[in-house]
Amino acid sequence: MITTALDLLGALRLEDGRRWGEAAHPFQLEDASAVLEANQPYHYLTRSRGSSKTTDLSGLATAVLLTAQHRLRAYWLASDQDQGRLAIDTISGFAFRAPVLRDRLDIQASRVVVPSTGATLEVLAADAPGAWGLTPHWLFVDELANWHDGPSARRLWEAATSAVAKRSDARLVVLTTAGSPDHFAHKVLEHARTSPLWRVSERPGPAPWMDADRLEEQKRRLPDSVFRQLFENRWTQAEGSFLDPAVVDAAFSLPGPGEARNDRTYIASLDLGTVNDRTVFAIGHHEREQVVLDRMISWTGSRKQPVDFAEVERTIVSAHAAYDFRLTLDPWQGLDLAQRLRSRGIDAEEFTFSPASKQRLAASLLSTINSGNLKLYEAEGLRDELLALRLVQTTSGAWAFDHARGGHDDRAVALALMIVAALVDEEMAVFIPTLPVATYASGSVFG
Repeated sequence: MITTALDLLGALRLEDGRRWGEAAHPFQLEDASAVLEANQPYHYLTRSRGSSKTTDLSGLATAVLLTAQHRLRAYWLASDQDQGRLAIDTISGFAFRAPVLRDRLDIQASRVVVPSTGATLEVLAADAPGAWGLTPHWLFVDELANWHDGPSARRLWEAATSAVAKRSDARLVVLTTAGSPDHFAHKVLEHARTSPLWRVSERPGPAPWMDADRLEEQKRRLPDSVFRQLFENRWTQAEGSFLDPAVVDAAFSLPGPGEARNDRTYIASLDLGTVNDRTVFAIGHHEREQVVLDRMISWTGSRKQPVDFAEVERTIVSAHAAYDFRLTLDPWQGLDLAQRLRSRGIDAEEFTFSPASKQRLAASLLSTINSGNLKLYEAEGLRDELLALRLVQTTSGAWAFDHARGGHDDRAVALALMIVAALVDEEMAVFIPTLPVATYASGSVFG
């Protein structure tokens, strides 16, 4: 018979059919027992990626809602609406797998209601307006270290957490993976470690059920400092060199550019610049699991003589006649160019740059080089540019590469663009194309 919130949590069914209580490891049971049964108002829990954070926090919220004897008000704070929907989806899954719960929960787009008691769980996103005026009984905070460290997120945190102090019986639970020590989440943790009102539980290392081969693949794919954050649960500053010089040197195994062949499918990319940045055009293909650079051409402009996009267009058209590629390009100043290229029979699509897509570019480039699946030739400046790339990370956890002060990363961007295009084109998750650089003054280089 289920009599407590901890009993109800243990009875919830997971996706694999097991009950939560049967599948939970000792650290999960210890955290759940402390949150639901100990007389401790505030909890700060940290775990590595894949350690059942959202599932466990959703289970705690479900158990609290269903065992409430009054019109309980609970709130779920997430980094954004998409992250918040994961909680709703997880609770919906619990209800779906336990028919007895379906009639007891009214699951809406951003709210869960228990009609019999009026108890509610409402999702609030850090990128939404603030939450002054709340009087919560429970506050569940998901992935705090991945929130954008900006004014709106800080206001939501301050509004919601200060509201917990209004009620002597209110409870706050933070469950997150470690991030940057510069993020406000780390400052909250430092305070929690010294306060008797807080219980802090920091679990180092990967989840005990993490597959060793998959973990090793993540280690190859991610920058070392990012891997330490995500899978070792360490508060680490993600910075420094982006690529290992040894793996960069190993990638330069081709004697020179490759000639067009009818038995290959080619992918091309274009990163546009006019004055301070170069315009770089790259062509490549894949062989088995490897990505091969065939051509990379760059144009360097100046204030007096910016890059001539008409010349770039002529070069692309000439190259297409030989290589018959699909082109991915930077839309910055390139929309008109893309339209003209399409009118000339070239499949050209824009790549939208955002924090998420920049991370995708970086991850694709990194994993292809680290796995030994990238073949480059000594194009002008390419090796030096790759070796000079720096790892950068936003306070919300997104990471990418950037050039050093006074340097350039245009060749690396063009290379990464082609890698991502190749992954999409071939529906593969391992390989990616890449290209070196040669600079030409004028005219077509393809006869």
